[in-house]
Amino acid sequence: MGMAVSGGRGGPKSDINVTPYIDILLVLLIIFMVITPFTPHGLEVRIPEKLPPNISDKIAKNFQGIVVTVKSDGSILLNKDAVNMESLGQRLLSIYSTRSDKTLFVRGDKDAFYGDVAKVIDIAKGAGVEEVGLMTELENQ
Repeated sequence: MGMAVSGGRGGPKSDINVTPYIDILLVLLIIFMVITPFTPHGLEVRIPEKLPPNISDKIAKNFQGIVVTVKSDGSILLNKDAVNMESLGQRLLSIYSTRSDKTLFVRGDKDAFYGDVAKVIDIAKGAGVEEVGLMTELENQ
């Protein structure tokens, strides 16, 4: 993109020096490459699927899973036992230290705070739970 002004003689030239522009481009490229991997990730949970209609009541009654319920007033139930947030981790640790199935189901009331549900999931992951499933209300209720 340079152009000789003097008509071919040894006089002054007005050429654009692109070296500083390339340096700035490389610095910006490095900055964007470093920033890109720091994208936030959410909690990994399995979304519940609708049960097939051929599931019998006998199978549903023999369900041996652990369910943590977060109520709208902030209270927490471990299956049917009331627990507080501070003792939940220790209780889950004692339960899952002897179980081979390390799946926990979390049920939250529709008016429960999202932060409470996320805190329960975080405590469960710290207690050795490998998979967390979210439970929803049944459609016919």
